[in-house]
Amino acid sequence: MLTGVRIVVLGGDARQLEVIHRCVELDASVSIVGFDTLEHFPEGAVKETLSEQLLSSADVLILPVVGCDDSGNIQAKYASDETTLTLTAKLAAELPEHCTIFTGMAKPYLKEICKQNKVRLIELLDRDDVAIHNSIPTAEGAIMLAIQKTDFTIHNSVAFVLGLGRTGFTMAKTLQGLGADVRVAVRREEDIARASVMGLKPFLTRDLEKHAGQADLIFNTIPSMIITAQILSKMKSKSFIIDLASAPGGTDFRYAEKRGIQALLAPGLPGIVAPKTAGVIIANSIVKLLLGEQNDRGNKQ
Repeated sequence: MLTGVRIVVLGGDARQLEVIHRCVELDASVSIVGFDTLEHFPEGAVKETLSEQLLSSADVLILPVVGCDDSGNIQAKYASDETTLTLTAKLAAELPEHCTIFTGMAKPYLKEICKQNKVRLIELLDRDDVAIHNSIPTAEGAIMLAIQKTDFTIHNSVAFVLGLGRTGFTMAKTLQGLGADVRVAVRREEDIARASVMGLKPFLTRDLEKHAGQADLIFNTIPSMIITAQILSKMKSKSFIIDLASAPGGTDFRYAEKRGIQALLAPGLPGIVAPKTAGVIIANSIVKLLLGEQNDRGNKQ
């Protein structure tokens, strides 16, 4: 149980609602900020306004998946039009040193604030228990976009997956299950064998230009410029690119448009296509970590 733990949830979307419900179920004291327009207020949570006093009492601060921008502004889907949530340096200075901040991924601003105030920061999307489970709604959302935006079937199409990390692996296996001719771009020679054993057709990312003309679909997971103008110039005009990397993605979208190639930047698909599932994944990880810390403290006493 999380009895006695004071949790502040600052902004977010439907995913944070699952986190709130789970923490309340475990008897935590949950204060929420930026949820003014909700039709059904989470039972057991207390609506608050952002203040120094509120943050000074927090054992845990939970931020949205993208914690805040480089000015400290926090996305809050359910905030009223008059409400702007900003985690200023002054507010952050009120956080107790024992406080832990949870977010999906942190920009430099948030990392620096945590460093200055000696506050622990946990980026959940860096954890396998979140990223691997999250890759499933990501792959499903990408498939949904491919079906909606193209006039050909995934079955028998030539589908490239760039990057064979946690998202790339799930994306490749999902496409394979739908009957696509799946080809994966990997950075290291040793990944060639791993991809081959999976029944995929691997090639090195440095050779993408040689293969690009064969692609009907490209799903990019590499967060750096890889689908350059030079690559795009080799592609078929009816090809479709879904860039799953975090903004700004790994595609030259300007040149893709110039060539008439459809290219979509689509980060954050879990929160769009399956917010409940994505929220449960985040909630389970946070609760697991908090309960683990409680057990560790109990064992030391």
